[in-house]
Amino acid sequence: MSRIRTDEAPSHMGERVTLAGWMHNWRDMGKFGFLVLRDGGGTFQVVLDDESEMAKLRGLQFESVLEIAGEVTPEPRAPGGAELHNCRVTVISPVLEVLPFEINKKELKPGLSVFLDNAPLGLRHLEKRSLFRISAEMMAGYREFLIEEGFVEIQSPKIVGSATESGANVFQIDYFGRPAYLAQSPQFYKQIMVGVFERVFEIGPVFRAEKHHTARHINEYVSLDLEMGFIKDHTDVMATLTGVMRHIFTRIAAQCAQEVALLQIKVPTIGESIPALRFPDAQQLIFERYGEDCRGEPDLAPQHEAWLCEYAEKELGSELLFITHYPTSKRPFYTMPDDEDPALTKGFDLLFRGCEVVTGGQRIHRYEQLLENAHKWGINPEDIAGYLLAFKFGMPPHGGFAIGLERLLMQLAGLSNLREATLFPRDMERLAP
Repeated sequence: MSRIRTDEAPSHMGERVTLAGWMHNWRDMGKFGFLVLRDGGGTFQVVLDDESEMAKLRGLQFESVLEIAGEVTPEPRAPGGAELHNCRVTVISPVLEVLPFEINKKELKPGLSVFLDNAPLGLRHLEKRSLFRISAEMMAGYREFLIEEGFVEIQSPKIVGSATESGANVFQIDYFGRPAYLAQSPQFYKQIMVGVFERVFEIGPVFRAEKHHTARHINEYVSLDLEMGFIKDHTDVMATLTGVMRHIFTRIAAQCAQEVALLQIKVPTIGESIPALRFPDAQQLIFERYGEDCRGEPDLAPQHEAWLCEYAEKELGSELLFITHYPTSKRPFYTMPDDEDPALTKGFDLLFRGCEVVTGGQRIHRYEQLLENAHKWGINPEDIAGYLLAFKFGMPPHGGFAIGLERLLMQLAGLSNLREATLFPRDMERLAP
């Protein structure tokens, strides 16, 4: 008999099948016992009543890998309405060492640091598996929507020769005796590729060398990037982002209903548009509504983002809110300035449940203006010659955005620390596992 997965077993009622997976739980009642087997599809209950088969499990710890052949039998009281009887057990990989913590309970007990130290085990917990299955669906939904909209997926280099895009917060590496850097984003390359395909996207890691210890920052994360040409202005990019977010959430609700229920996640519903506030208006609103005067500040603090999302949910009926027209001083040199007020940009952030999860905007597409801005920002044009080459030979009006995958997952699931939404976090202290 070829192996089937646990989620397929109920459709084989009355048949003899083979399951294989991990010993998730085992209760030895003496003359019989209940085994819960876990695999990539879920869990399934196995009833053992043969002493010789039960003896094979005695002395084993949870997470031992087993193969079970048996008959799928109706049992309304069992999860899934069925269980396995008349079983034969094969021990594939015995576990004899006591686990550092239990992973077959509803809640994980260890603190975050202990969990991360033992992530290869802890990630097997049913809630953790559900969380990262949702993460996978986020990427799948993102890719699915954009391909349908005519975007081409690209992969840009993660080792680059210049650190000029976003300042000095980069990781330097030795590249055959000369300095190179881990890429902070695919920004330059996705803009270049607008000149090739017009609409491009990428899913890949980015690296930031900021020395921070906050709950919402790590030094390597997954970025969902996009760039699109022949736009009117940043509002076209915002409309595409709205469609992306709507599709991602719709897919999660449809494909991950079991995981959403287990994690008690409320998946947002997005209408035709997401409300937007200009940056100066957002600061004025904070002053009037919450009594803190942040007018004139170049950026929003985390508390400001939380207040703005509170306002959007209560007054506008939306858990998401665009903030547009950030100051030129806080945006990269390639960001298009506002037509009416050059001190502001056609750049935006998308806030979700109190935290910024997306940054984007319209880019400068004319070579002379981009070159002038590079000089203003103190960037040597020779260091970005390859990037500028695309603009020298004609680029359309274009713009894009970048979604932080782990940030979006953290906010959706209501987690308190970005490391909880990251498979194997990399921060100032952690390089393993």
